[in-house]
Amino acid sequence: MPAKKQDPSPAPAEGLDAKGRRVITDAKAMRAMAHPTRLALLELIRSEGEITASHAAELLDDSPGNMSWHLQTLAKYGFIEEAEGAKGRSRPWKIASLSNRFRSSQDDPSSLAAGQALQMTVFERNYELMREWWSHQQSFAREWRDAAFMTDSICYVTPEEMAELGEQLTDLLMQFNYRLDESLRPEGTIAVHFNAAAHPLVPKGSGR
Repeated sequence: MPAKKQDPSPAPAEGLDAKGRRVITDAKAMRAMAHPTRLALLELIRSEGEITASHAAELLDDSPGNMSWHLQTLAKYGFIEEAEGAKGRSRPWKIASLSNRFRSSQDDPSSLAAGQALQMTVFERNYELMREWWSHQQSFAREWRDAAFMTDSICYVTPEEMAELGEQLTDLLMQFNYRLDESLRPEGTIAVHFNAAAHPLVPKGSGR
């Protein structure tokens, strides 16, 4: 895809929640994130620290022009920002916010559709990453193969309890955010992908 001219005006700031997460309610921002290439770019920036369009093109087997367009779109909506020392085409990009929270409005069809599209894109990306792990796990040391896990459960909870469990899981993962700075990583660490989801089961049988 050829590079496209971007609207220089940034998306409006939507504020932070009590835990310092950027809260995103704008449907346009959610639609911008609902793209597999942009999710892959964010993963690269988190693992690499900073990345240029040329380097991203090499790692994702794409064109620098296309990578530049996707990076500028992510920057437009506040997901990334230019790193220090950026110059011309070689400018590196870095993560702007360590944690984002997307919140679609149940009363706005446009917002709801954007939120659902984003969730589906994230789900498909998670599945892709899992398939990559299955294909390459034998190249990892046994300690990493043994440490990898999947878990699922059915619990009877209230909406408040389910929300609280989500917050607790998020808190557990956020405690490692500081390690995005390579200089702060303990010896022996590598990038690991975590994902978790919870949703009510569609009633079947008795519906209980």
